[in-house]
Amino acid sequence: MSYHDDYLQSITLREIFWKKQAESISWYRFPSTILTEHPNQLYQWYEDGMVNMSYLCLDYHIEHGRGNQEALIWDSPVTGLKKRYTYNELKKEVATLAGALLELGLNTGDTAIIYMPMIPEAVIAMLACARLGITHSVVFGGFAPHELALRMNDAEPSVILSAAYGIEGKNKINYKTMVDRALTESSHSVKHRVYVARPEMDLTLDPSCEYDYHELLSKAQEAAPVALPSTHPLYILYTSGTTGTPKGIVRDTGGYAVALKYSMQAIYNIQAGDVYWAASDVGWVVGHSYIVYGPLLQGCTSILYEGKPVGTPDAGAFWRMIETYQVRTFFTAPTAIRAIRKEDSDGSFFRKYDCSHLQSIFLAGERCDPPTLTWLHDLVSKPVIDHWWQTESGWPMLAIPMGIEPKVVKPGSAGIAVCGFDISIMDEEGVMQQADKEGYVVVRLPLPPGCLPTLWKDDDRFRKEYLQQFQGYYLTGDGGYMDAEGYCFIMGRMDDVINVSGHRLSTGEMEEVLASHPAVAECAVVGVHDALRGQRPVALVVLKDVINNQQGPIDLELIQKIRDTIGAIAYLKTVYTVKRLPKTRSGKILRKTIRAMLDHIPYTIPSTIEDATVIDELKEHILI
Repeated sequence: MSYHDDYLQSITLREIFWKKQAESISWYRFPSTILTEHPNQLYQWYEDGMVNMSYLCLDYHIEHGRGNQEALIWDSPVTGLKKRYTYNELKKEVATLAGALLELGLNTGDTAIIYMPMIPEAVIAMLACARLGITHSVVFGGFAPHELALRMNDAEPSVILSAAYGIEGKNKINYKTMVDRALTESSHSVKHRVYVARPEMDLTLDPSCEYDYHELLSKAQEAAPVALPSTHPLYILYTSGTTGTPKGIVRDTGGYAVALKYSMQAIYNIQAGDVYWAASDVGWVVGHSYIVYGPLLQGCTSILYEGKPVGTPDAGAFWRMIETYQVRTFFTAPTAIRAIRKEDSDGSFFRKYDCSHLQSIFLAGERCDPPTLTWLHDLVSKPVIDHWWQTESGWPMLAIPMGIEPKVVKPGSAGIAVCGFDISIMDEEGVMQQADKEGYVVVRLPLPPGCLPTLWKDDDRFRKEYLQQFQGYYLTGDGGYMDAEGYCFIMGRMDDVINVSGHRLSTGEMEEVLASHPAVAECAVVGVHDALRGQRPVALVVLKDVINNQQGPIDLELIQKIRDTIGAIAYLKTVYTVKRLPKTRSGKILRKTIRAMLDHIPYTIPSTIEDATVIDELKEHILI
């Protein structure tokens, strides 16, 4: 079938289409009901099916003769260490950790937080939790203790699985200290903490509640996978919300497995036995879907990389990996490619390596600007595909379906709708927009399998933030337009969540942090264009009258406050102190106007502005 035929069936005969896709995975009990509609626009896929993700990723392949094939390759240029796991070896580690968790008293229905760097034990922990039906929440190791504490409070984990340290640049970041600080701040008491020891840093553990990872495993027995309802929450992945309070994106098990298995073939054109590499982090949705679950569901070899695109040791790091491990499909962020281009614009590092076996490169995380995409395509002479999805969707919504019908890539576009996603552009009144006219990007309900069914313990917030604005549609929060051929161009967020190097961060949360400084009367944070990171935050602060308005010291304090509370990934480097902020007569800060000014793009001063002279003040102060 062609893409057109597949897509049409996925929209008009969705239950037939997704029943067929469900037949590609192994169920303990195949679902008799494919799609169930619940009140208030909530939907469930495969509701009465029984399945286990860990079994599908490991045991299934061993039973079908892939036990000695490599499942996971760890390459860590920041430590100089490497390690390979066959499916047999990975399954043994996962099953043994699952056994250790059982001995600690954890069971199906409990939750766990995984706070680790890019080491094999992070993947093993995820799969071990999945084996038992322990809902895991992976927290990116770069997040500050405050962010970790917020997630502890919401997820209420019975165990934290962490490590001695992570590595950022040349520095070792002590994770044990960060976990301890988060535990002090958190209102939730975590019963068990398990730490992976790493070279050159001693671990001092409390024997009453803290355990050495490898010692724990040495005493444990292997645990079998548990048959779970398809709707059982596999994981919670927190993403920034517009209020500054993290949203717990829930991922079910069965629908997610079906969607990922489908995507590996239909989108990425990857078969069992191929090597697939997503240069992301397990703390992000890309790491969940395309470092851990997707490649292992498909019987691939997945790469786990603890390093950077440049500096570990140079701008040829990615090309070395692709040559060494014979990577067939490579997935990274535009930020990484821009960093490589900045240091190696003529491609001299690329030409040192043989990447002839590479089939295609996929980009996601933020919009890839056409010059970067064109540069990469000209360099590698292979298809380079910018595709688009979200933490909420769990897998791509727009792409070029390389495994169904490869199509022309249009620089600046994230491709065409993936099967199952009925995507439209609407204006603020809910009117469908014609070709090439920008508006809100929305998806008609029900969302296909693999997408979030709700938020963790908060159906009301799920409906309010995603389903309320346009009845019968999911609001993506992104703006864009679609051309006459169905190619969609995503132009950026419509709310206050910005995308810094692929990391979704709330400017509202940053404002809360800045406003807590005793010198700050009020503030606004907006995301502006950044050639390397896609976006970066810029803060405008109004100081209290009693504070001597000297920009330097206050700026440094505020930048450090963001770093301490949210983390270095927020990348706040610019703080302007101003006399006042532009507002509407109702008191709403004109963030869109501020952003346009900083980005040097045309803007219209709203008629509702309280005092238009404030715009001239800002021009004089910040646009020199």
